[in-house]
Amino acid sequence: MMYEVLEFFLKALVIVGSVAAVFVVIALFATKASHKSELEVEPLHEKTKDTAQFLKSFSLSKEERKEEKKKRKAEQKQKEKAQKSHSSEPEKRVFVLSFEGDVNAHQVESLREEITAILQTATPKDEVVLKLESPGGVVHGYGLAASQLARIRDRGIPLTICVDKVAASGGYMMAVLGNRILAAPFAIVGSIGVLAQVPNFHRILKKLDVDYKEYTAGDYKRTISLLGEISPEGEKHFLGRLTDTHNLFKAHVSEYRPQLNVAQVANGDHWYGKEALSLGLVDEIKTSDDYLMSFPTDTPIFKVSYKIKESWNEKLSHILGKSLEKGLFQVWNKLERQKFF
Repeated sequence: MMYEVLEFFLKALVIVGSVAAVFVVIALFATKASHKSELEVEPLHEKTKDTAQFLKSFSLSKEERKEEKKKRKAEQKQKEKAQKSHSSEPEKRVFVLSFEGDVNAHQVESLREEITAILQTATPKDEVVLKLESPGGVVHGYGLAASQLARIRDRGIPLTICVDKVAASGGYMMAVLGNRILAAPFAIVGSIGVLAQVPNFHRILKKLDVDYKEYTAGDYKRTISLLGEISPEGEKHFLGRLTDTHNLFKAHVSEYRPQLNVAQVANGDHWYGKEALSLGLVDEIKTSDDYLMSFPTDTPIFKVSYKIKESWNEKLSHILGKSLEKGLFQVWNKLERQKFF
């Protein structure tokens, strides 16, 4: 029986080692390939106008459609003539950004590129509209995202934040950077608090007679451990740091929304749109669609997005990574059934 178990283990090791070797080679090759990224600009005002004209055409007769076509051509010629003479420059441009945040705020990499591009052309007479959706996440990730929005505020460019679904915790940390915050009636807003979840397996290891030791230099290098015993002193210090982080969050909110009663809302709770309006967390109940449609029809509205595209070898490395993970899980289950451990 022992020889059979050993034989199976060696076969499993060869298979896993072979797959891992292929994965490492592909991954190394993928790191040499540069990310293909591009900045996309879409004129939403033209798209909206084309859609409106398309729908309108169904209610017109053949003769009316011809007249409408002639009218549009005449308006286009007049517009082009005015642009050439520089006599009719747009009074205002609107730049639209979207941020759909995950726990690690990965989209901040695209956000920083989009804002950098906008700041090269936008002036205080323009406006930036951010469609924000995020339930929050890590402090440093959303802190950086908020700092990117601060770049817009520092240039004196009006910033409007639109929340259609949720801007909680780190999401609200970003939202307060807006000169105005708009929310849909049932959008979730707030959650000005800090959360830390740390599982501890020390008692399980102790029950199995497994020793686990951590060696650190510095009293507070590792106050909370996954596998080691948590001391009262370490836990106290950890909770103190959570309080410090919460205080920083509250100070951040107070800086950008001084009219808000932070003591009333910074208890970690969240509210829906209309409740948030009554508490001062938002300034108006309105969806992002309604807000963008509220601008005059001749206002240039540009959707700006920076997309990072993966090369074929990077996609292949991700596929192999998932396959390797699945293979290791199957091997683990097989060895578990063989009672090897």
